[in-house]
Amino acid sequence: MGSCRSLGDLANLCFGLIKRTNPLINPRMNKAQFASCFVVVTLLSTNQFTRSADPAHPDQPIISPAEAISRLKEGNGRFTAGSPQHPHESVDDRKYIAANSYENAGTMSLGMTSEQAAKRRAELAKSQHPFAIILSCSDSRVPPEIVFDEGLGDLFIIRVAGNVLNDEGLGSIEYGVDILGARLIVVLGHQSCGAVDAAMKTLAAKGKAPGHIQSLVTAIKPVVDSTPKGDLDTTIKANVKHVVDALRSSTPILKARVDSGDVQVIGGYYGLDTGAVTFLDKK
Repeated sequence: MGSCRSLGDLANLCFGLIKRTNPLINPRMNKAQFASCFVVVTLLSTNQFTRSADPAHPDQPIISPAEAISRLKEGNGRFTAGSPQHPHESVDDRKYIAANSYENAGTMSLGMTSEQAAKRRAELAKSQHPFAIILSCSDSRVPPEIVFDEGLGDLFIIRVAGNVLNDEGLGSIEYGVDILGARLIVVLGHQSCGAVDAAMKTLAAKGKAPGHIQSLVTAIKPVVDSTPKGDLDTTIKANVKHVVDALRSSTPILKARVDSGDVQVIGGYYGLDTGAVTFLDKK
């Protein structure tokens, strides 16, 4: 109650000051109405400040790893329910981010005008601030933007068969963290991964895959060796964990950020049958 009285006193003070300094104020606006407006404005102003307080990226809303995971879960939920919003994508649905905060996404209108969509594209032409990095398999059945129902400017994606990690992919992820400010990295494996299956079969036959496909076999070999009695599904999930561990321990950029809690690296598994993503170890 003490805080309520303090807020009421502050509202009274502000109301009186504005009436004295602004003769055009609506005389019918009572103190309760003004107090309500004051609370809303204060909360919105505070929220805007806290979400823009990253000194390294002053123009970027701060999306914590927990919030990023929540957004991905919500998007995947929309996808599996058959009710995607396609945010920031279509002519009518591409913009709401410019003037609204992410935590209000559940109450946002889906519609956007063509003018708003054009403004969103113009903003992205100047800079990008993806809220998560996804290292996923190249499989055509697992496009992250669709699986998580996200749109332009939302996800920074690296795709390679078997979601394996090479120097180029690692450099891209480091760029997403160090330059773009993303704080969540998801390694996304999936049911019936052909790259893992091919690696298992090639190694079992003591053969060699054609061309540069062998590089994928080589990358996945440590996982196959560590799961000699594992079936395909077990090995796919072990491969995800292997890449997650590699990212968490990668120096000089990622390990320090992960150890401090500033950045989180987790694994995910996409079921082709259900369309659902299961998040694995959330260390």
